[in-house]
Amino acid sequence: MFKRKAYQALLDWRSVSRGSTAALLEGARRIGKSTVAEAFAQAEYDDYLLLDFSVEGEDVRRLFRDDIGDLDTFFRNLFLLKGRSLPKGKSVIIFDEVQLFPLARQSIKALVKDGRFDYIETGSLISIKRNTKDILIPSEEHRIKMYPMDFEEFLWAKGDTVTVPAIREAFEARRGLGDAVHRRIMGDFRSYMAVGGMPQAVAAFVEGRSFEEIDFAKRTILSLYEEDLHKYDEEGFNRVSAIFRSIPEQLTHHNALFKFSAVEKELRFQAIAPSIDFLGESMMVNVCYDVTAPEVLLELHADKASLKMYMGDTGLLVTQISRSSAVTDAALYKALIFDKLGINQGMIMENMVAQMLAASGNELYFHEFKYKPGDSKVEKGYEVDFLLVRGKRLCPVEVKSSSYRAHKSLDYFFEKYDVKSNERYVLYTKDLAREGNVVYLPLYMALCL
Repeated sequence: MFKRKAYQALLDWRSVSRGSTAALLEGARRIGKSTVAEAFAQAEYDDYLLLDFSVEGEDVRRLFRDDIGDLDTFFRNLFLLKGRSLPKGKSVIIFDEVQLFPLARQSIKALVKDGRFDYIETGSLISIKRNTKDILIPSEEHRIKMYPMDFEEFLWAKGDTVTVPAIREAFEARRGLGDAVHRRIMGDFRSYMAVGGMPQAVAAFVEGRSFEEIDFAKRTILSLYEEDLHKYDEEGFNRVSAIFRSIPEQLTHHNALFKFSAVEKELRFQAIAPSIDFLGESMMVNVCYDVTAPEVLLELHADKASLKMYMGDTGLLVTQISRSSAVTDAALYKALIFDKLGINQGMIMENMVAQMLAASGNELYFHEFKYKPGDSKVEKGYEVDFLLVRGKRLCPVEVKSSSYRAHKSLDYFFEKYDVKSNERYVLYTKDLAREGNVVYLPLYMALCL
Protein backbone atom coordinates (compact mmCIF):
# COMPACT_ATOMS: atom_id res chain seq x y z
CA MET A 1 0.00 0.00 0.00
CA PHE A 2 1.15 3.54 -0.80
CA LYS A 3 1.09 6.32 1.76
CA ARG A 4 -2.16 8.25 1.19
CA LYS A 5 -3.47 11.48 2.67
CA ALA A 6 -6.85 9.85 3.22
CA TYR A 7 -5.19 7.79 5.95
CA GLN A 8 -4.38 10.96 7.90
CA ALA A 9 -7.95 12.17 7.29
CA LEU A 10 -9.18 8.95 8.92
CA LEU A 11 -6.84 9.52 11.87
CA ASP A 12 -8.25 13.03 12.29
CA TRP A 13 -11.81 11.68 12.05
CA ARG A 14 -11.21 9.07 14.74
CA SER A 15 -9.55 11.57 17.08
CA VAL A 16 -12.30 14.18 16.77
CA SER A 17 -15.34 11.93 16.32
CA ARG A 18 -14.68 9.52 19.18
CA GLY A 19 -17.38 7.19 17.90
CA SER A 20 -20.02 9.85 17.24
CA THR A 21 -19.89 9.45 13.43
CA ALA A 22 -18.99 6.93 10.78
CA ALA A 23 -16.34 7.84 8.22
CA LEU A 24 -17.48 7.82 4.60
CA LEU A 25 -14.69 7.51 2.03
CA GLU A 26 -16.15 8.47 -1.33
CA GLY A 27 -14.60 8.73 -4.76
CA ALA A 28 -14.33 7.14 -8.17
CA ARG A 29 -13.53 3.46 -8.64
CA ARG A 30 -9.98 2.14 -8.36
CA ILE A 31 -8.46 5.09 -6.52
CA GLY A 32 -7.62 3.06 -3.41
CA LYS A 33 -10.52 3.66 -1.00
CA SER A 34 -10.88 0.03 0.10
CA THR A 35 -7.13 -0.40 0.43
CA VAL A 36 -6.80 2.64 2.69
CA ALA A 37 -9.80 1.66 4.81
CA GLU A 38 -8.52 -1.86 5.41
CA ALA A 39 -4.94 -0.73 6.07
CA PHE A 40 -6.28 1.79 8.60
CA ALA A 41 -8.40 -0.88 10.29
CA GLN A 42 -5.45 -3.27 10.54
CA ALA A 43 -3.06 -0.68 12.00
CA GLU A 44 -5.31 1.43 14.23
CA TYR A 45 -7.69 -1.13 15.81
CA ASP A 46 -7.37 -4.41 17.66
CA ASP A 47 -9.63 -6.11 15.12
CA TYR A 48 -11.96 -5.37 12.23
CA LEU A 49 -14.64 -6.94 10.06
CA LEU A 50 -14.97 -6.26 6.34
CA LEU A 51 -18.42 -6.44 4.73
CA ASP A 52 -17.99 -6.12 0.97
CA PHE A 53 -21.42 -5.51 -0.50
CA SER A 54 -20.23 -6.36 -3.99
CA VAL A 55 -20.03 -9.99 -2.85
CA GLU A 56 -22.04 -10.29 0.39
CA GLY A 57 -24.85 -12.82 0.13
CA GLU A 58 -28.52 -12.54 0.98
CA ASP A 59 -28.04 -13.94 4.51
CA VAL A 60 -25.97 -10.92 5.56
CA ARG A 61 -28.16 -8.46 3.67
CA ARG A 62 -31.27 -9.84 5.37
CA LEU A 63 -29.86 -8.85 8.78
CA PHE A 64 -30.09 -5.18 7.81
CA ARG A 65 -33.75 -5.65 6.90
CA ASP A 66 -34.93 -7.92 9.71
CA ASP A 67 -32.67 -7.48 12.74
CA ILE A 68 -31.40 -3.89 12.75
CA GLY A 69 -34.14 -2.93 15.24
CA ASP A 70 -32.63 -5.37 17.77
CA LEU A 71 -28.87 -4.85 17.69
CA ASP A 72 -28.10 -7.67 20.13
CA THR A 73 -29.73 -10.09 17.68
CA PHE A 74 -28.14 -8.29 14.71
CA PHE A 75 -24.58 -8.67 15.99
CA ARG A 76 -25.14 -12.21 17.26
CA ASN A 77 -26.35 -13.33 13.83
CA LEU A 78 -23.72 -11.34 11.96
CA PHE A 79 -20.90 -12.90 13.94
CA LEU A 80 -22.42 -16.37 13.58
CA LEU A 81 -22.60 -15.94 9.80
CA LYS A 82 -19.01 -14.66 9.67
CA GLY A 83 -17.71 -17.22 12.16
CA ARG A 84 -16.05 -14.69 14.42
CA SER A 85 -16.67 -11.80 16.86
CA LEU A 86 -15.06 -8.46 17.63
CA PRO A 87 -13.92 -6.89 20.93
CA LYS A 88 -16.21 -4.00 21.81
CA GLY A 89 -14.78 -0.51 21.81
CA LYS A 90 -11.59 -1.60 20.06
CA SER A 91 -12.82 -2.66 16.63
CA VAL A 92 -14.13 -1.24 13.40
CA ILE A 93 -16.56 -2.60 10.82
CA ILE A 94 -15.99 -1.63 7.18
CA PHE A 95 -18.96 -1.34 4.82
CA ASP A 96 -17.18 -1.66 1.48
CA GLU A 97 -19.01 -0.62 -1.73
CA VAL A 98 -21.90 0.48 0.49
CA GLN A 99 -23.67 2.21 -2.40
CA LEU A 100 -24.59 -1.28 -3.66
CA PHE A 101 -26.71 -1.86 -0.55
CA PRO A 102 -28.24 1.45 0.67
CA LEU A 103 -29.94 -0.18 3.69
CA ALA A 104 -26.51 -0.73 5.23
CA ARG A 105 -25.82 2.97 4.91
CA GLN A 106 -29.18 3.83 6.45
CA SER A 107 -28.37 1.58 9.43
CA ILE A 108 -25.37 3.77 10.36
CA LYS A 109 -27.57 6.01 12.51
CA ALA A 110 -28.58 3.15 14.81
CA LEU A 111 -25.16 1.49 14.76
CA VAL A 112 -23.28 4.66 15.67
CA LYS A 113 -25.74 5.43 18.46
CA ASP A 114 -25.24 1.89 19.80
CA GLY A 115 -21.52 2.64 20.19
CA ARG A 116 -20.06 -0.87 20.27
CA PHE A 117 -17.83 -0.38 17.24
CA ASP A 118 -16.51 2.24 14.85
CA TYR A 119 -17.62 2.24 11.22
CA ILE A 120 -15.97 3.13 7.92
CA GLU A 121 -17.94 3.19 4.68
CA THR A 122 -16.43 3.20 1.21
CA GLY A 123 -18.24 3.68 -2.06
CA SER A 124 -18.09 4.77 -5.67
CA LEU A 125 -20.76 7.04 -7.17
CA ILE A 126 -22.10 7.10 -3.64
CA SER A 127 -23.63 10.56 -3.53
CA ILE A 128 -25.80 10.11 -6.59
CA LYS A 129 -29.53 10.40 -5.92
CA ARG A 130 -30.39 6.98 -7.34
CA ASN A 131 -28.45 5.39 -4.44
CA THR A 132 -30.19 7.39 -1.70
CA LYS A 133 -33.73 8.15 -2.88
CA ASP A 134 -35.32 5.28 -0.92
CA ILE A 135 -33.37 5.62 2.33
CA LEU A 136 -32.88 8.10 5.14
CA ILE A 137 -29.36 9.43 4.73
CA PRO A 138 -27.69 9.33 8.16
CA SER A 139 -26.44 12.61 9.59
CA GLU A 140 -23.88 10.60 11.57
CA GLU A 141 -21.45 10.50 8.64
CA HIS A 142 -18.16 12.31 8.28
CA ARG A 143 -17.48 12.51 4.54
CA ILE A 144 -13.95 12.23 3.23
CA LYS A 145 -13.52 12.83 -0.48
CA MET A 146 -10.73 10.76 -1.95
CA TYR A 147 -9.05 11.50 -5.26
CA PRO A 148 -6.41 9.80 -7.41
CA MET A 149 -2.91 10.07 -5.95
CA ASP A 150 -1.76 13.69 -6.06
CA PHE A 151 1.73 14.82 -6.99
CA GLU A 152 3.00 14.59 -3.42
CA GLU A 153 1.61 11.06 -3.00
CA PHE A 154 3.21 10.15 -6.34
CA LEU A 155 6.57 11.38 -5.05
CA TRP A 156 6.07 9.50 -1.77
CA ALA A 157 5.59 6.34 -3.84
CA LYS A 158 9.02 7.01 -5.35
CA GLY A 159 10.52 7.46 -1.87
CA ASP A 160 10.72 11.27 -2.14
CA THR A 161 9.49 13.09 0.97
CA VAL A 162 11.52 16.31 0.60
CA THR A 163 10.41 17.84 -2.70
CA VAL A 164 6.89 19.05 -1.89
CA PRO A 165 7.87 20.73 1.41
CA ALA A 166 10.56 22.59 -0.58
CA ILE A 167 7.96 23.54 -3.21
CA ARG A 168 5.60 24.89 -0.56
CA GLU A 169 8.41 26.83 1.13
CA ALA A 170 9.44 28.40 -2.18
CA PHE A 171 5.82 29.30 -2.98
CA GLU A 172 5.27 30.97 0.40
CA ALA A 173 8.50 32.98 -0.01
CA ARG A 174 7.70 33.68 -3.71
CA ARG A 175 11.20 32.66 -4.76
CA GLY A 176 12.49 30.26 -7.36
CA LEU A 177 14.05 26.89 -6.61
CA GLY A 178 16.92 27.33 -9.07
CA ASP A 179 17.25 25.92 -12.57
CA ALA A 180 18.76 22.56 -11.65
CA VAL A 181 16.18 21.75 -8.97
CA HIS A 182 13.34 23.05 -11.12
CA ARG A 183 14.35 20.87 -14.08
CA ARG A 184 14.48 17.82 -11.84
CA ILE A 185 11.02 18.51 -10.37
CA MET A 186 9.54 19.23 -13.81
CA GLY A 187 10.89 15.86 -14.96
CA ASP A 188 9.05 14.14 -12.11
CA PHE A 189 5.94 16.25 -12.78
CA ARG A 190 5.89 15.26 -16.45
CA SER A 191 6.15 11.61 -15.42
CA TYR A 192 3.22 12.18 -13.06
CA MET A 193 1.15 13.75 -15.84
CA ALA A 194 1.82 10.79 -18.11
CA VAL A 195 1.32 8.03 -15.53
CA GLY A 196 -1.43 9.69 -13.50
CA GLY A 197 -2.55 8.96 -9.97
CA MET A 198 -4.38 5.63 -10.23
CA PRO A 199 -2.57 3.37 -7.72
CA GLN A 200 -2.28 0.43 -10.16
CA ALA A 201 -0.55 2.62 -12.75
CA VAL A 202 1.72 4.22 -10.14
CA ALA A 203 2.66 0.77 -8.83
CA ALA A 204 3.62 -0.34 -12.34
CA PHE A 205 5.70 2.83 -12.77
CA VAL A 206 7.65 2.58 -9.51
CA GLU A 207 8.27 -1.12 -10.17
CA GLY A 208 9.97 -0.17 -13.42
CA ARG A 209 7.37 -1.70 -15.73
CA SER A 210 7.23 -0.69 -19.39
CA PHE A 211 5.00 2.12 -20.61
CA GLU A 212 2.88 -0.48 -22.37
CA GLU A 213 2.26 -2.24 -19.06
CA ILE A 214 1.45 1.05 -17.34
CA ASP A 215 -0.96 1.90 -20.11
CA PHE A 216 -2.56 -1.54 -19.91
CA ALA A 217 -3.42 -0.95 -16.23
CA LYS A 218 -5.13 2.32 -17.14
CA ARG A 219 -7.00 0.82 -20.09
CA THR A 220 -8.43 -1.76 -17.71
CA ILE A 221 -9.68 1.00 -15.42
CA LEU A 222 -11.18 2.92 -18.34
CA SER A 223 -12.98 -0.22 -19.48
CA LEU A 224 -14.47 -0.61 -15.98
CA TYR A 225 -15.58 3.01 -16.00
CA GLU A 226 -17.22 2.62 -19.39
CA GLU A 227 -19.00 -0.57 -18.31
CA ASP A 228 -20.38 1.32 -15.29
CA LEU A 229 -21.51 4.22 -17.42
CA HIS A 230 -23.25 1.96 -19.93
CA LYS A 231 -25.29 0.56 -17.02
CA TYR A 232 -26.37 4.04 -16.03
CA ASP A 233 -27.23 4.85 -19.65
CA GLU A 234 -29.64 1.92 -19.54
CA GLU A 235 -31.16 3.19 -16.28
CA GLY A 236 -32.08 6.60 -17.64
CA PHE A 237 -28.91 8.70 -17.51
CA ASN A 238 -28.79 8.96 -21.28
CA ARG A 239 -25.54 9.76 -23.04
CA VAL A 240 -23.34 9.51 -19.91
CA SER A 241 -20.91 7.12 -21.60
CA ALA A 242 -20.87 9.25 -24.78
CA ILE A 243 -20.08 12.38 -22.77
CA PHE A 244 -17.23 10.61 -20.99
CA ARG A 245 -15.74 9.32 -24.25
CA SER A 246 -15.95 12.79 -25.80
CA ILE A 247 -13.75 14.51 -23.21
CA PRO A 248 -10.39 14.17 -25.06
CA GLU A 249 -11.95 15.56 -28.24
CA GLN A 250 -13.64 18.36 -26.29
CA LEU A 251 -10.34 19.41 -24.74
CA THR A 252 -8.63 19.72 -28.11
CA HIS A 253 -10.79 22.75 -28.92
CA HIS A 254 -9.05 26.09 -28.57
CA ASN A 255 -10.93 27.19 -25.45
CA ALA A 256 -12.07 23.67 -24.42
CA LEU A 257 -15.64 24.86 -23.89
CA PHE A 258 -17.87 21.79 -23.82
CA LYS A 259 -19.75 21.44 -27.10
CA PHE A 260 -22.96 19.46 -26.71
CA SER A 261 -23.11 18.88 -30.48
CA ALA A 262 -19.91 16.81 -30.24
CA VAL A 263 -21.93 14.26 -28.26
CA GLU A 264 -25.03 14.39 -30.43
CA LYS A 265 -26.08 16.78 -33.19
CA GLU A 266 -28.72 19.32 -32.10
CA LEU A 267 -28.26 18.31 -28.46
CA ARG A 268 -29.24 20.98 -25.91
CA PHE A 269 -28.13 21.53 -22.32
CA GLN A 270 -31.54 20.76 -20.81
CA ALA A 271 -31.43 17.24 -22.25
CA ILE A 272 -27.96 16.53 -20.98
CA ALA A 273 -27.90 18.39 -17.62
CA PRO A 274 -28.74 15.32 -15.45
CA SER A 275 -25.96 13.33 -17.12
CA ILE A 276 -23.43 16.11 -16.48
CA ASP A 277 -24.47 16.30 -12.82
CA PHE A 278 -24.16 12.52 -12.63
CA LEU A 279 -20.60 12.52 -13.98
CA GLY A 280 -19.58 15.37 -11.68
CA GLU A 281 -20.90 13.56 -8.61
CA SER A 282 -19.21 10.35 -9.70
CA MET A 283 -15.81 12.10 -9.40
CA MET A 284 -14.72 10.44 -12.66
CA VAL A 285 -14.58 13.95 -14.09
CA ASN A 286 -14.04 17.50 -12.85
CA VAL A 287 -16.61 20.00 -14.12
CA CYS A 288 -15.60 23.67 -14.41
CA TYR A 289 -18.39 26.24 -14.82
CA ASP A 290 -18.32 29.63 -16.51
CA VAL A 291 -19.25 32.55 -14.25
CA THR A 292 -21.22 35.38 -15.80
CA ALA A 293 -19.75 37.96 -13.42
CA PRO A 294 -16.37 37.81 -11.64
CA GLU A 295 -17.66 38.24 -8.09
CA VAL A 296 -16.29 36.70 -4.90
CA LEU A 297 -19.37 34.48 -4.52
CA LEU A 298 -18.59 32.64 -7.73
CA GLU A 299 -21.21 29.93 -7.33
CA LEU A 300 -23.99 32.54 -7.46
CA HIS A 301 -22.93 33.50 -10.99
CA ALA A 302 -22.20 30.05 -12.41
CA ASP A 303 -23.75 29.39 -15.81
CA LYS A 304 -24.36 25.63 -15.73
CA ALA A 305 -24.95 25.58 -19.50
CA SER A 306 -21.44 26.90 -20.19
CA LEU A 307 -18.82 24.52 -18.89
CA LYS A 308 -15.60 22.63 -19.36
CA MET A 309 -15.14 19.01 -18.43
CA TYR A 310 -11.83 17.46 -17.41
CA MET A 311 -10.90 13.85 -16.70
CA GLY A 312 -10.59 13.16 -12.98
CA ASP A 313 -7.16 11.63 -13.59
CA THR A 314 -4.81 13.09 -16.19
CA GLY A 315 -3.06 9.76 -16.68
CA LEU A 316 -6.39 8.31 -17.80
CA LEU A 317 -6.75 11.22 -20.23
CA VAL A 318 -3.35 10.37 -21.74
CA THR A 319 -4.51 6.79 -22.21
CA GLN A 320 -7.80 7.93 -23.77
CA ILE A 321 -5.80 10.04 -26.23
CA SER A 322 -3.54 7.12 -27.13
CA ARG A 323 -6.55 4.95 -27.92
CA SER A 324 -7.19 7.03 -31.01
CA SER A 325 -3.63 8.13 -31.66
CA ALA A 326 -1.39 6.83 -34.42
CA VAL A 327 1.54 7.23 -32.05
CA THR A 328 2.55 4.10 -30.13
CA ASP A 329 1.92 4.11 -26.39
CA ALA A 330 5.61 4.14 -25.45
CA ALA A 331 6.34 6.96 -27.89
CA LEU A 332 3.45 9.03 -26.54
CA TYR A 333 4.64 8.66 -22.95
CA LYS A 334 8.25 9.46 -23.78
CA ALA A 335 7.22 12.49 -25.84
CA LEU A 336 5.14 13.87 -22.97
CA ILE A 337 7.79 13.21 -20.36
CA PHE A 338 10.57 14.76 -22.46
CA ASP A 339 8.46 17.70 -23.72
CA LYS A 340 8.42 16.60 -27.34
CA LEU A 341 4.70 15.94 -27.73
CA GLY A 342 3.27 16.78 -31.12
CA ILE A 343 -0.38 16.84 -30.06
CA ASN A 344 -2.07 19.56 -28.00
CA GLN A 345 0.04 19.52 -24.85
CA GLY A 346 -1.94 22.40 -23.39
CA MET A 347 -5.04 20.23 -22.92
CA ILE A 348 -3.06 17.78 -20.80
CA MET A 349 -1.57 20.50 -18.63
CA GLU A 350 -4.89 22.29 -18.17
CA ASN A 351 -6.48 18.97 -17.18
CA MET A 352 -3.64 18.45 -14.72
CA VAL A 353 -4.16 21.87 -13.12
CA ALA A 354 -7.90 21.22 -12.83
CA GLN A 355 -7.16 17.89 -11.15
CA MET A 356 -4.74 19.48 -8.68
CA LEU A 357 -7.08 22.34 -7.82
CA ALA A 358 -9.99 19.95 -7.25
CA ALA A 359 -7.87 17.67 -5.05
CA SER A 360 -6.99 20.72 -2.92
CA GLY A 361 -10.69 21.32 -2.28
CA ASN A 362 -11.34 24.06 -4.84
CA GLU A 363 -14.58 24.33 -6.78
CA LEU A 364 -13.71 24.96 -10.44
CA TYR A 365 -14.79 28.11 -12.27
CA PHE A 366 -13.57 30.02 -15.32
CA HIS A 367 -14.66 33.26 -17.00
CA GLU A 368 -15.20 34.15 -20.65
CA PHE A 369 -15.55 37.81 -21.53
CA LYS A 370 -15.57 40.25 -24.44
CA TYR A 371 -13.20 43.19 -24.50
CA LYS A 372 -12.00 45.80 -26.98
CA PRO A 373 -8.34 46.60 -26.36
CA GLY A 374 -7.20 50.15 -27.04
CA ASP A 375 -5.48 49.16 -30.28
CA SER A 376 -8.47 47.21 -31.62
CA LYS A 377 -11.58 48.33 -33.50
CA VAL A 378 -13.71 45.37 -32.43
CA GLU A 379 -14.41 43.38 -29.31
CA LYS A 380 -12.63 40.07 -29.00
CA GLY A 381 -13.20 37.06 -26.81
CA TYR A 382 -10.89 36.26 -23.91
CA GLU A 383 -10.85 33.73 -21.12
CA VAL A 384 -9.43 33.33 -17.63
CA ASP A 385 -8.72 29.61 -17.21
CA PHE A 386 -9.54 29.38 -13.51
CA LEU A 387 -10.92 31.78 -10.90
CA LEU A 388 -10.16 31.16 -7.23
CA VAL A 389 -11.10 33.18 -4.16
CA ARG A 390 -8.51 33.90 -1.49
CA GLY A 391 -9.22 36.15 1.48
CA LYS A 392 -12.40 37.59 -0.10
CA ARG A 393 -10.41 38.54 -3.20
CA LEU A 394 -10.44 37.01 -6.66
CA CYS A 395 -7.36 35.12 -7.74
CA PRO A 396 -7.27 34.54 -11.53
CA VAL A 397 -5.12 31.73 -12.94
CA GLU A 398 -3.89 31.31 -16.50
CA VAL A 399 -2.30 28.05 -17.68
CA LYS A 400 0.49 27.92 -20.26
CA SER A 401 1.95 24.78 -21.83
CA SER A 402 5.35 26.41 -22.37
CA SER A 403 7.65 29.06 -20.95
CA TYR A 404 5.71 31.76 -22.80
CA ARG A 405 4.90 34.62 -20.43
CA ALA A 406 2.25 36.61 -22.31
CA HIS A 407 -0.96 37.09 -20.34
CA LYS A 408 -3.31 39.29 -22.35
CA SER A 409 -6.39 37.67 -20.87
CA LEU A 410 -5.30 38.56 -17.33
CA ASP A 411 -4.40 42.12 -18.33
CA TYR A 412 -7.69 42.74 -20.12
CA PHE A 413 -9.61 41.09 -17.30
CA PHE A 414 -8.36 43.72 -14.87
CA GLU A 415 -8.81 46.51 -17.39
CA LYS A 416 -12.46 45.54 -17.86
CA TYR A 417 -13.42 44.74 -14.28
CA ASP A 418 -12.86 46.68 -11.10
CA VAL A 419 -12.06 43.68 -8.92
CA LYS A 420 -9.85 43.37 -5.88
CA SER A 421 -7.02 40.91 -6.24
CA ASN A 422 -3.79 40.52 -4.34
CA GLU A 423 -2.07 38.44 -6.98
CA ARG A 424 -2.68 36.90 -10.37
CA TYR A 425 -0.98 33.67 -11.41
CA VAL A 426 0.42 32.35 -14.66
CA LEU A 427 1.24 28.64 -14.48
CA TYR A 428 3.98 27.71 -16.95
CA THR A 429 6.97 25.41 -17.42
CA LYS A 430 9.76 27.58 -15.99
CA ASP A 431 10.84 28.42 -12.43
CA LEU A 432 8.99 30.88 -10.21
CA ALA A 433 9.34 34.53 -11.19
CA ARG A 434 7.51 37.74 -10.40
CA GLU A 435 6.67 40.88 -12.36
CA GLY A 436 4.65 43.38 -10.36
CA ASN A 437 1.50 41.63 -9.16
CA VAL A 438 1.83 38.81 -11.69
CA VAL A 439 3.42 35.68 -10.25
CA TYR A 440 4.73 33.10 -12.73
CA LEU A 441 4.53 29.69 -11.11
CA PRO A 442 5.89 26.37 -12.35
CA LEU A 443 2.98 24.05 -13.11
CA TYR A 444 3.72 21.81 -10.14
CA MET A 445 3.02 24.73 -7.77
CA ALA A 446 -0.67 24.42 -8.61
CA LEU A 447 -0.72 22.16 -5.54
CA CYS A 448 -0.13 25.28 -3.42
CA LEU A 449 -3.17 27.18 -4.73
